[in-house]
Amino acid sequence: MSRIKFLNTYVDNLTMDEAINKIDELIINKKPSYVVTPNVDHIVKLEDDREFVEVYKEADLILTDGMPLIWISKLKKNPIIEKISGSDLFPEVCKLASKKGYKIFLLGAAEGVAAKAAENLISKYDKLNIVGTYSPSYGFEKDQLEIKKIIGRVNEANPDILAVGLGAPKQEKFLYMYRKQLNVPVSLAIGASIDFEAGNIKRAPEWMQRSGLEWAYRLGKEPKRMFKRYLVDDMKIFKLIFKY
Repeated sequence: MSRIKFLNTYVDNLTMDEAINKIDELIINKKPSYVVTPNVDHIVKLEDDREFVEVYKEADLILTDGMPLIWISKLKKNPIIEKISGSDLFPEVCKLASKKGYKIFLLGAAEGVAAKAAENLISKYDKLNIVGTYSPSYGFEKDQLEIKKIIGRVNEANPDILAVGLGAPKQEKFLYMYRKQLNVPVSLAIGASIDFEAGNIKRAPEWMQRSGLEWAYRLGKEPKRMFKRYLVDDMKIFKLIFKY
């Protein structure tokens, strides 16, 4: 089994190719499932958020997002093979979908952004079939009517893959809570990937991604939004390295 213990959770220790094969299997299997990609922020949240712990327990695939977690795993002498962030995974899933004829639904980002991402993806991947997009209203998670509308829209479009970019832990909790009502073989929690694909937010250069500096790039781009997360909350990771 590929699943290994890592700090306060478990991760699937897979390469990108193995992860894509596993997603393909989940789609073929047709049983509603979901994929999460833990980063430093998730690990910190898992320490105190009981509901988030349940989300992780039920996840069908847990793929490591972020070089800092890879470094920690090496320090702990239980190395994780490869960093698989949501934004790297999603284009590979699109390649799989265009090759196998799988249908995708994009849920998330601000008004109109998902539609722009869909347009860009369709021009990038031959025969890619995006069957719907929807940007939920702010605070949708507290509005039962909006949730009903989202589930209705997704199920009506009947996708094989649901890509959700609503920010963590909101997106993961949404997938966990409504997985039985969302009749989708595979749902992916992909964070800012819809924004990246729409060209709405620029991703860090390759070398920064490889050297674990993507957070510094995002902090520079969105200091107000990212300051607390990166420079206050995520610093708790050091305590967790010693605790586990």
